[in-house]
Amino acid sequence: MGNFALQKWIQPVIAALPSRRKLGLAFLLLLIFLIVATPLFNRWMYPLDYEEQILYSSDATGADPFLVMAVIRVESKFNPDVESHAGAEGLMQLTPNTVDWVVERGRFSPAFKESVRDPAINIHMGSWYLSGLMKEFQGNQVATIAAYNAGPGNVQKWLKEGRWDGTRRNLNQIPYGETRHYVQRVMFFHDKYRSLYAHLVKQRETYTLPQ
Repeated sequence: MGNFALQKWIQPVIAALPSRRKLGLAFLLLLIFLIVATPLFNRWMYPLDYEEQILYSSDATGADPFLVMAVIRVESKFNPDVESHAGAEGLMQLTPNTVDWVVERGRFSPAFKESVRDPAINIHMGSWYLSGLMKEFQGNQVATIAAYNAGPGNVQKWLKEGRWDGTRRNLNQIPYGETRHYVQRVMFFHDKYRSLYAHLVKQRETYTLPQ
């Protein structure tokens, strides 16, 4: 009697379900929606501005464009008017000492010092600086990021003294907590921007191929 009552209740529920064809179509539409919506959602979560300036300066200086994007995201969230308590300015938060060093070593116009907040100039100097740090640390991107935050002198000291081995795996060895957190954030955004915007670099490579 109990089984009969249960069966009597289940049958209308089963009958009310859509056909297999309708279920299959609904699943397909859901899959398509997820495929389309997920990249759009990710790009909303990880927006990109000044891409032309970033790609141009990366080409000119040899900097990793995705690293430039990540540094800008962490330093200023793409706001060119940000200024830190230490006097760092612009998208890539360049300090006065860094600006002086870059202008002198990179042989840039002294007028750049008066236009640090200009997005194109700030990105170009910051990209040149990142590229120089990458060379100084022999292609070690993790050490380069740490040096951008803590200064190359400090990072060289940590490496020489064996206080940090320069790897992402052992970030906990970095003496400065702020720098540890900084490197983690920049690496996270580097990976995100590379996965979301790699097509921009490929498009630019295609456009600049010799005819």
